[in-house]
Amino acid sequence: MKLLFIGDIVGSPGRKVVREVVPRLREEHGLDAVVANGENSAGGSGITPKTAKAIFESGVDVITSGDHLWDQKEVIELLNDEPRFVRPINYPPDNPGQGFTVRELGNSLKLGVMNVQCRTFMPPLENPFVAMRDAVAQVRAQTPVILVDVHGETTSEKIAMGRFLDGQVTAVIGTHTHVQTADEQIFPGGTAFLCDAGFTGPQESILGRSIEPIIQRFLMSQPRRFPVAENDVVLKGAIVEFDETTGQATGIQRVSEPLPKST
Repeated sequence: MKLLFIGDIVGSPGRKVVREVVPRLREEHGLDAVVANGENSAGGSGITPKTAKAIFESGVDVITSGDHLWDQKEVIELLNDEPRFVRPINYPPDNPGQGFTVRELGNSLKLGVMNVQCRTFMPPLENPFVAMRDAVAQVRAQTPVILVDVHGETTSEKIAMGRFLDGQVTAVIGTHTHVQTADEQIFPGGTAFLCDAGFTGPQESILGRSIEPIIQRFLMSQPRRFPVAENDVVLKGAIVEFDETTGQATGIQRVSEPLPKST
């Protein structure tokens, strides 16, 4: 079986390429599930029920998030009411929302999706390793097929999480840096790993934002608005092939699919 993970969706260009490309990828690759990080889908910062709805309608089964979780106040509706939406699991207790979900999909697949946020150069949260150690067993009691979105700044912390979870989950795929890495591999225990899936949106940019205001920010050290860029829109991510019975990965390949020129 196969699943697609889509890296950070940035603004309306990112949502558009997801809408245009995901149905074709589902058919071409025989995908059984699609998971996407949507934390930048609303104007390039945060997520709302409206942008989440558009992503789900494009063929995405579960949406993950990260450190921009709270950038849009409407997110509270998703956290309280949307079972297909997950936030980092290592928020302090009593926060709204969930750090993992298990979805029964129409193809008889039961998929667990977990979201965890790293701590190095990131807003301080609870220990991500302890949080995952305590939660993975709960998900494995329901299904061996588990995808983890590890949202973090440093390669070392994300690789450490992948190694820590090797043999316990199907795949650990990183998000947050918006730069797709070339280190896809399957660890000895059968867990697929990619340090960062990259971002889905306008690549003629600086991490999805217009180039000139960011250059001016670095030059002048003055505040600037960073609008979402528009050109060279690409869906970035990875396809993981796995054994439904054991949950072990058998293959992983990076994805880089441009928006069709006719759209």
